[in-house]
Amino acid sequence: MLNLNNKVENAKDKVIGKTKESVGRATGSQEMELKGKLQYQKGDLKEKLDRTKEKITEKYNDTLNKK
Repeated sequence: MLNLNNKVENAKDKVIGKTKESVGRATGSQEMELKGKLQYQKGDLKEKLDRTKEKITEKYNDTLNKK
């Protein structure tokens, strides 16, 4: 199971990123909009990496259990 702290951190990055993106768009700040997009992507990529690690660990454990 994914570490709860990682889940919270990833969700936080995604929410804050979308908020910054929206604020940047509303205020016309391209820099703020870009920072928001990047922070959202950071959270999304970390989430995908965590899921991949979890799948690899499960497969490895399954393989070891069969021996």
